[in-house]
Amino acid sequence: MSKNDKGDLKYNNVSVERLIGQVLKQGKKSKAQEIVYECFDIIKQKTKKDPIDVFDDAVRNVAPTLEVKAKRIGGANYQVPVPVMGNRRLTLALRWILAASRGKKGKKMAVKLASEIIDASNKLGMAVKKKEDVHKMAEANKAFAHFAR
Repeated sequence: MSKNDKGDLKYNNVSVERLIGQVLKQGKKSKAQEIVYECFDIIKQKTKKDPIDVFDDAVRNVAPTLEVKAKRIGGANYQVPVPVMGNRRLTLALRWILAASRGKKGKKMAVKLASEIIDASNKLGMAVKKKEDVHKMAEANKAFAHFAR
């Protein structure tokens, strides 16, 4: 997050603005805002909690601490575990939450996104599974950690 990052219109939250930016398709920001704000209304109805708190919990539960990067050493490719820094944690968390909600079938995007955020805040759902898979992969390849630079 740079100094120029401003929060969204309704909640004045930079993370919510980043979510709106990733929901964005074909440059239709007003439609993306509509989806996110409707999603937050659904979260408020279902959980009876502040939607920003639920969203922050979800991001915290999905954000990875380790990931693997492919590194070529001596003609062989190794999956080297590396720590995930700052902005990339938020970016990956939002990407995985959105991918999990887009993977669901049938309902409106706002409903799918709301259910995935609620699941993630409760440490359930596909986005949390993705984080666990990435951590397992990093753990399985920790023998190659000495290649990280």
